[in-house]
Amino acid sequence: MTATSGRALRRTPSAAEQAEGWRAPGQDAGWLNPFLERFLLHLLVKKELRVRYRGSVLGMVWSYVKPAVQFLVFYIAMGVFLELNKGTPAYAVYLFSGIVVVNLFGEVFGNATRSITGNGALVSKIYMPSQLFPWASMLVALVHFLPQLLVLLVGALLNGWLPSPTAALAFVLGMVILLIFTMGLGMLTAALNAAFRDVENFVDLIVMVATWLSPVLYRIDMVQRSIDGTIWWWLYQLNPITIVVQLFHIAFWRYSKPVVDELATDNPFAHTLAQPGEPFGLWWAGLLIAVAVFALGTVVFERSKRRFAQEL
Repeated sequence: MTATSGRALRRTPSAAEQAEGWRAPGQDAGWLNPFLERFLLHLLVKKELRVRYRGSVLGMVWSYVKPAVQFLVFYIAMGVFLELNKGTPAYAVYLFSGIVVVNLFGEVFGNATRSITGNGALVSKIYMPSQLFPWASMLVALVHFLPQLLVLLVGALLNGWLPSPTAALAFVLGMVILLIFTMGLGMLTAALNAAFRDVENFVDLIVMVATWLSPVLYRIDMVQRSIDGTIWWWLYQLNPITIVVQLFHIAFWRYSKPVVDELATDNPFAHTLAQPGEPFGLWWAGLLIAVAVFALGTVVFERSKRRFAQEL
């Protein structure tokens, strides 16, 4: 190959070509890749779903089976044995609205962490924007989240729940905070996991801790009565997962008929039982923390992606 032909192959796209979306090989748009490379992202999502259910008899039915078994175990252990269902109106809705949050958090976080190592053949052999892998993991998790959300809606309706603007706003805020925060964590740990495989084991521990240190199985007023007035109470409230779980409680549990009836009584704890409390008032703090974590994860991922092929 002559020097002239080599320069021709390596030439920079013209202004007209760049305006049409042309880019030189090996260049990408960084964190904007998932929005600009939607076709590739779509193919990755389809590939992830096919691989996950290859040889499976139940297929997508597992999206219902796993949360159903998890709900029954927690309901029997916490609701029946510890009798939390007696002190919490519509405890089944309260419990499941928290479970769907930690399930989505756990699946996005875990899948994003393993997205680079799990696609090592693609990462090391062909050029593809690396950001697409954790984002594809998030979209796959959302596909599994939709059946759980449908079950939650049906359960809430059976308990006399009525939609409201406040409930809709709480749901939207909760989803935005959860996805931004979890994707930030996922990109951070995906970059670290490419170099240190121990990271994915720490992620499993974090998901387990998040389940128990968020008001999923118990009411937040129990925590408040135990540690109110201490720095631990403020740290507990500033946990983005706590904020999201409370937002989901407001969206799907707060306006169910048993809770509304409880608020109409003279129960001294009724106001703390269903009131949004500080976590809802601190939604802006949860959003700021989520954006900061997302920015950190994006920066670390961008600086690490050039080493992925060598590390894998």
